[in-house]
Amino acid sequence: MAGVKSEPTRILVLGGGYVGLYTAYGLQKMLRANEASVTVVDPQPHMTYAPFLPEAAAGAIEPRHVVVPLRRVLKRCHVLTARVTKIEHERKAVTVEAADGHVEQLNYDVLVVALGAVARILPIPGLVEEGIAFKTIGEAIYLRNHVMTKLDEAASTLDPEQRKRLLTFTVVGGGFAGIEALAELEDMTRFAVENYYPNLKVEDIRWVLVEAAGRILPEVRETLGVYTVEQLEKRGIEVYLSTAAKSFENGHVVLSDGTEFDTDTIIWTAGVKANPVLASSDLPLDKRGRVEATAAMQVVGHPDVWTAGDNAAVPDLSRTEQDPTATCPPNAQHAVRQARLLSKNIIKVIRGGKPKDYYHKNLGAVASLGLHKGVADALNLKIKGFPAWLFHRAYHLKAMPTWNRKIRILFDWMLGGLFRREVISLGQINNPREEFDRLSKS
Repeated sequence: MAGVKSEPTRILVLGGGYVGLYTAYGLQKMLRANEASVTVVDPQPHMTYAPFLPEAAAGAIEPRHVVVPLRRVLKRCHVLTARVTKIEHERKAVTVEAADGHVEQLNYDVLVVALGAVARILPIPGLVEEGIAFKTIGEAIYLRNHVMTKLDEAASTLDPEQRKRLLTFTVVGGGFAGIEALAELEDMTRFAVENYYPNLKVEDIRWVLVEAAGRILPEVRETLGVYTVEQLEKRGIEVYLSTAAKSFENGHVVLSDGTEFDTDTIIWTAGVKANPVLASSDLPLDKRGRVEATAAMQVVGHPDVWTAGDNAAVPDLSRTEQDPTATCPPNAQHAVRQARLLSKNIIKVIRGGKPKDYYHKNLGAVASLGLHKGVADALNLKIKGFPAWLFHRAYHLKAMPTWNRKIRILFDWMLGGLFRREVISLGQINNPREEFDRLSKS
């Protein structure tokens, strides 16, 4: 009937990470009044800028500054803090579980699957009980307090074997997350011992890196990987390549080459996998459990479902001539650029147009190796040391969403240059009720 206005298109975005945030933000800027409603679902009320997690864990950046509050940025969207438990595209329905435990069903017209990746847990005895993952801001804060608490405990014990165990820190996984976490935390412990623990020596601290592959940092050229190993070993860090972890039971580490030692700290960064919720959905998946997508980021066979980021198998058009099956690697560089195009493509299709294929040639990779140290393989340039560290900071500051967060992080760095690093332990955060419970029993 003439004059009757159709209902707004219901757009449901699953995930509030890089893809979810940037897609929703792009949509809210471009949508006309009453053209569509946008709902974003994520178990956390913020987006985490993962490349800054190592610096947040080491005290170089305030942890709150590396997260972007979804409700603050997505003012024209509905943000629902809940966990996706089921996707049924045939019914155009998604089941979610809120923080208080209640379950509800959300219906949609257009779906964006941006659930990202989760830590890949291998069947290694003791891993679940002893391991600490490094994917969220909560884990970064916990790890910082845990490591500093171990220094406090080591400085307070007279048992040499117990002190040795407390001061042994193990990182499993030689990708960006593992290497940057290792380098930043080793910097932090070295600084703390040199300045605040007179009865401890730097030589007492043992950092161990375990990597099953024959090299680290596969995202950069091999010579830079070799250089990184050399720099870590110069700092006294033990590097085990082509070595798998066999057991972590009760903090007793057993490696495939026969090496054994005790530790109270096992940091697990050995890879990620697509969100397991996808496995029970009715969407097409590739052999790695990622949603199969076209180059325009529409799910294969389902033009009203879109996907991008770590949970998506998006063809990498910059490499398909060499490898027709090539897909975009799971990194922030692709996720952010995919999301910016994704919001435009959704708008085009809603308005009757055709989406544009995603094409981006990888610009390279940068990694921090602690304060004033880094490696970069970008724009066909091989950069090491202080220039690479500056490049790392400049690149990620530029990529950090919102001017609010950029400025806060910049001030964190400036203050860190003027004053000493904060290395105090706030161990009570990890168990805030412990003192209250103790008093209740006295």
